[in-house]
Amino acid sequence: MALSFLRSKLNMAEKSPLQERYQACMILSGAGDALGYNRGNWEFEPDGEKIHKEVAARGGLENLDVKEFPISDDTVMHLATAVALAETGKDASVKDLYGTLVKKYIKCMDDMDGRGPGNMCMRSTVYLKANQAGDWRIPFSKVGGGCGAAMRAMCVGLRFPRPEQERLLVAVSVESGRMTHHHPTGYLGALAAALFTAYAVRGAPRVEAWGQGLMKVLEKAKEYVQQEGYCVEENLKHWDYFGGSWRKYLQHRGILEGTGKAQFPDDYEVTARENFYRSVSFDGTGGASGHDAPMIAYDSLLRARDSWTELANHGFFHGGDSDSTAAIAAAWWGALYGFHNVPPKNYQKLEYYSRLSNVADKLYKLRGLPLS
Repeated sequence: MALSFLRSKLNMAEKSPLQERYQACMILSGAGDALGYNRGNWEFEPDGEKIHKEVAARGGLENLDVKEFPISDDTVMHLATAVALAETGKDASVKDLYGTLVKKYIKCMDDMDGRGPGNMCMRSTVYLKANQAGDWRIPFSKVGGGCGAAMRAMCVGLRFPRPEQERLLVAVSVESGRMTHHHPTGYLGALAAALFTAYAVRGAPRVEAWGQGLMKVLEKAKEYVQQEGYCVEENLKHWDYFGGSWRKYLQHRGILEGTGKAQFPDDYEVTARENFYRSVSFDGTGGASGHDAPMIAYDSLLRARDSWTELANHGFFHGGDSDSTAAIAAAWWGALYGFHNVPPKNYQKLEYYSRLSNVADKLYKLRGLPLS
């Protein structure tokens, strides 16, 4: 273990800045997930103040050794998505990719002991496994609006980061998302997670403009769903909640037009954040839905800038679905800043470190390449 880790660190020193950011996107996403999850003790803990007190009692973020924090279902499924993208390669078709994703999602359910898998993901993969026709599509679900699609889609943006690949990014994020969460509130969260990763990889200069970009791409996603012709009526009936929630959030922060600086209240400490996260959630559980998991992650990124500590304070340690917001926020942050000032304890001995590192390199080599 020590020797393999040393080799990975030596190899890291030889990587380009962009390749290191690919590494950081995958590895830090896993680290954020593990820290936000804390063996299930902090995921869905309703009292954010309690979590922050426990972090302080352990000596603060810099003293949290990730070797004591196993990853949750979020990283298992994110890794499954990334491996499918890497294994499919440039000579495969989109349908080949979808078939591989289905296989990886079914297989990864064997690695969920103690990881808190979501009910929708488990039920949907059982359905996919039983589908002898091998189709990747599941029926529309009125209760498929959870964050399980968003938490695993950041790597789609690593594979298809270029502006000219936007239609492909939309298709893959939507279809991979509705393999388990066939509801626009659920799978549009996957689109947001993938799109913002692509923006980060491009080095988009203004994070404040990302939300405006999402609002434009949502229209393209709507066109895609209509063109595909699968459960169109049901999807359109429930379409507006996601975009409406994001429009309201961007207006609240003063960045709907993508200009200016995000506006935060003078008091945005733990209690104020907890209240805000609950207010943007579907049922009072911040980060549990497809719209607010990326929203809270985005809010954390806007507030933290290049501070890993502030990102964790805002996006990892809060009441609600903390590991999902952490996985998403940390992926975007890593794609922007690499491992800049991240305490080594927070990521160096992460479970599945090598697997995440290896797939990041594969996605880096495949980045921007088309599918046949």
